[in-house]
Amino acid sequence: MVPNGNVPVPRPDSGEPAVATRRLLASWQRSEDYGVSAEEVDPVWAGTVDGDSLFYQCGQEVLTGLHQTLANEPLSLMLTDADGLVLNRFSGDTSLLRALDKVHLAPGFAFSEREAGTTGLGLALADRTPSLVRAEEHYSASLRTYTCAAVPVLDPLSGRLEGSVNITTWSKSSPELLLALAQSAANTTSALMLAKSRGRRPKPGPRGGVFRVQRGRLEPGSGTLRAMSRPWTEALDSAAAALVSGRVAAAVGEPGTGRATLLGQAIRQAHPGSRILCAAVPAPQDVEAWLSLWTPELAKPHTAVIVENVDLLPAWAAQELSARVVSSRGPGPNGHPAPVTCAVTAEELTAIPAPLAALVETVVPVPALRDRSADVMPLARYAARQARMREVDFTPAAEHALTAYGWPGNIDELFGMVQDAALRTESIDVRHLPAALIGRTGPRLTRIEAVERDEIARCLSRPGTTVAAAAAELGISRATIYRRMARLGITAPK
Repeated sequence: MVPNGNVPVPRPDSGEPAVATRRLLASWQRSEDYGVSAEEVDPVWAGTVDGDSLFYQCGQEVLTGLHQTLANEPLSLMLTDADGLVLNRFSGDTSLLRALDKVHLAPGFAFSEREAGTTGLGLALADRTPSLVRAEEHYSASLRTYTCAAVPVLDPLSGRLEGSVNITTWSKSSPELLLALAQSAANTTSALMLAKSRGRRPKPGPRGGVFRVQRGRLEPGSGTLRAMSRPWTEALDSAAAALVSGRVAAAVGEPGTGRATLLGQAIRQAHPGSRILCAAVPAPQDVEAWLSLWTPELAKPHTAVIVENVDLLPAWAAQELSARVVSSRGPGPNGHPAPVTCAVTAEELTAIPAPLAALVETVVPVPALRDRSADVMPLARYAARQARMREVDFTPAAEHALTAYGWPGNIDELFGMVQDAALRTESIDVRHLPAALIGRTGPRLTRIEAVERDEIARCLSRPGTTVAAAAAELGISRATIYRRMARLGITAPK
């Protein structure tokens, strides 16, 4: 149901795809569920705006420049954070500004779907995709004199949702270029954030996919799994117990910690012989085809599904997926629905869209690799064996460097680093590993400087070695080695 039966539908000549209609309908339904007024926006003052973030500074710079070229146009340019808080606003049209103040679309006010219902910025944040909401498509009647376009902005390094660029104009104005203009501003903001992040590479976008889980790393009964630390095995047992009972489990933690791997092992432990399908969330524009590809498998017997990164799902897709999970529950004993074997992964439970979060009955935290250093060498030996199809040795210096490292990329980073080294040697030493393992990434070095850096790193990586001992081995003074460490980006071992 939607208020007054006023269902938003695409105009016959608009050429809008069906998914756009479903997104609007899903947004109206969420707005009603949130208890948003269908008549007017109730003001929600969220407090002082924090202007210290890189996103805010870059977005402010981009919108300031854009405003200078559009000062005479009846447009309002805005930046919002990921929760829909309006951070700033630019417009040369005083009548538009006064009108926006009356509906509280102003800095310091919250304007997500929860507060204002269906709007361009609310829909863009909920579905993580560019969104255009025309006059009659707004949930609140008080907003139907406006048309707004909004585009989400992701952190180019982490991939996290930072906020949105929103452009609002009168409903009688032509909206055709609004979305393109907002997209351009959002892209420029993201590029500026990357440029101010000291040239680090952007994180690749979501690599969606659907595949059957084959026997792979950390198989039950393998020496690797038996050697894993207590935090891992306790998380595994917790997930398996939930799945045995037919509960939906969510493995939460940082990317690369092995969340999907853990769930796969839990399914094999809980339901031996089950066919396991893993579905990784793709980019927003591919979600519709992705859903239609694999969700029919939910109803098949002896099939378990792991949905990876559900915190990246658009809200409309999460709503649709949750409905399909519920409808796939077939008849069980005593006439009660039999549960579907389904598990999901996300960084945090609070980041999972509400319709799916409501299905999660057991949350299994998966610790980061830096918090379970006892797992590093069993995993490293397994990764090397997978690369060479035989055992590969590690020197004590290499073991010390690997276990002392913080592993910001978790298991994925460890596997990539070790397998690269294993393909180049029969016995992995610290010289086969990146110098970043014992120090921060330094400036771009010449070949001679890189050799010097690696020699210092090799000496410092030995267990118990001090800077003074490394200097003595290299035949230089303590003052000299400290100067070179600073220049080459090497930090002293703790």
